[in-house]
Amino acid sequence: MLKKQIQKLIQKETVRQQTGLVMIPSENYASMDVLSPMGTPLSNKYSEGYPGKRYYTGNQIIDQIETACQELSLKVFGLSNKKWHANVQPHSGSSANIAAFSALLKPGDKILAMDLGSGGHLSHGHKVNLSSQIYKFAYYTVNPKSGKINYNELARIAKREKPKMIICGYTAYTQKIHFTKMAQIAKKNKAYLLADIAHIIGLIIAGVHPSPFPYADVVTSTTHKTLAGPRGALIICKKKLAKYIDRAVFPGMQGGPLEHVIAAKAIALTEALKPKFKKTQIQTVKNAQTLAKELKKHNINLVADGTENHIVLLDCRNLNISGRDGSDILAEAEIYTNANMIPFDPASPFNPSGIRLGTPALSTRGMGEKEMKIIAGWISDILKNPNDKKLRKYIKSQVHKLTDKFPIY
Repeated sequence: MLKKQIQKLIQKETVRQQTGLVMIPSENYASMDVLSPMGTPLSNKYSEGYPGKRYYTGNQIIDQIETACQELSLKVFGLSNKKWHANVQPHSGSSANIAAFSALLKPGDKILAMDLGSGGHLSHGHKVNLSSQIYKFAYYTVNPKSGKINYNELARIAKREKPKMIICGYTAYTQKIHFTKMAQIAKKNKAYLLADIAHIIGLIIAGVHPSPFPYADVVTSTTHKTLAGPRGALIICKKKLAKYIDRAVFPGMQGGPLEHVIAAKAIALTEALKPKFKKTQIQTVKNAQTLAKELKKHNINLVADGTENHIVLLDCRNLNISGRDGSDILAEAEIYTNANMIPFDPASPFNPSGIRLGTPALSTRGMGEKEMKIIAGWISDILKNPNDKKLRKYIKSQVHKLTDKFPIY
């Protein structure tokens, strides 16, 4: 009975993803080819260690799969295995970050990262995260007026704080990252530069966002989000740091790797080499910029006044609605977003002033600027009329009509 219940729930979730507008920027649709390895007997095998150096026998085929994934991780960025190394075992972006910290730093060392309210990630030293219990953190923010990083101010903070590592790469920052400037600041302060490209990995591969290579010492990323792969992560580092990174992941952070997920990562990376992937990433940025432009026409305030990537961050304060309430009523119309802090947010993280939108999933479905203009109107109508349930019901019906034209599976 339980088996049937779970199967029904899986089917219901698939329908929810099909009928709704998934606009959470960290979510995407993995292809059936990516999904397929995760339901195979690869899940049965323990493979602690690395290719050629396992603690269990019977890994000769597993070694080939993981090696292929490592090679593809470098290939998509045009990197040489003589200068760079890939570890594809991390289970998540947060664990990849912690592994990178522990590989290169000692407990108590200082890390300079972006403040959570300005767009940083929990694993970048937020007080509720394990990272802040092991390492000391100093923070930089964005300019209060522009919503953008002031690299001169960042350089002054780095000089004052003397960190051993500087993190760039964010979860709610809508502008391009100047990795060259970050590298200059890190070098001047003799600090490691870690680029967390979890959100922008697909954009970087497609060449629509600057690359952290060869500037960063270590690059961490998830493999879902704009890459549209399975939930998981990877680490790419300079060759001279490989033994430290590998040791930090296993046995430092994890036991047996998830080889069924690693196989799915390899397929996602293979898809990232195809022309269709680049076309989708280009459209993802165009869609986000069109969405931002249209929302501004509807007098919706945006952090940084727009976007240069796949994220649009709404400032709801002039709408007299919180980000939490706004995202909840959008969800009633099956427009899925998330409440998010805005820079220097006067509200609490649990009920912030912002709403974070993204276009990766809609772009993967094949939607374009025409659809973004329509969706921007729906979002505006709902947020400006929070008590109008009939309006939300009507828009929900229109959402269903739109998504019917763009099937996912």
